Amino acid sequence: MIKHALAAAAALALFLPAAANAELAQGATAPDFTTMGALAGKPMKVNLKALLAKGPVVLYFYPKAFTSGCTMEAHAFAEATAEFAKAGATVLGMSNDDLPTLQKFSTAECRDKFTVAAASSAVIKAYDVSLKVAGISSGLTKRTSYVIAKNGKIVLVHSDMDYRDHVKLTLEAVQKLNKG
Repeated sequence: MIKHALAAAAALALFLPAAANAELAQGATAPDFTTMGALAGKPMKVNLKALLAKGPVVLYFYPKAFTSGCTMEAHAFAEATAEFAKAGATVLGMSNDDLPTLQKFSTAECRDKFTVAAASSAVIKAYDVSLKVAGISSGLTKRTSYVIAKNGKIVLVHSDMDYRDHVKLTLEAVQKLNKG
């Protein structure tokens, strides 16, 4: 019974605005990580330091693959992938989903445009994106986007369970990096 109540609360939390934010601050150094991910359904190793060597990274955490908000957010990032690439940025989505789920999500919802990766509990803790329901970790991540400059510094943090502004704000931040 408690498990069902927690699951229901976690599902409800996906539609509520984020509460007090405790994500990493703008100006902080982004913690490095290596994990498994998928691009166009193909599994691959993902390392933040290697991605940053190519340019800025838009690292966005989403609660759960194949849920309505996460699917719409993935579609929005997929549609904007060319604009991010033009600005020299790599988009990386992360959730606590398993690799087979990420492989399917990378094709079906990310439209083979960008990589999604598994956020381990250590990564979730390092980026302070654990979605808590009634003070208890749900095992999901908050919907939080970070723009990380090539030097590893976080230049934008946007945490909001409403997916709609994540693409717009992260793209603006990447474009500002090019002008600065």
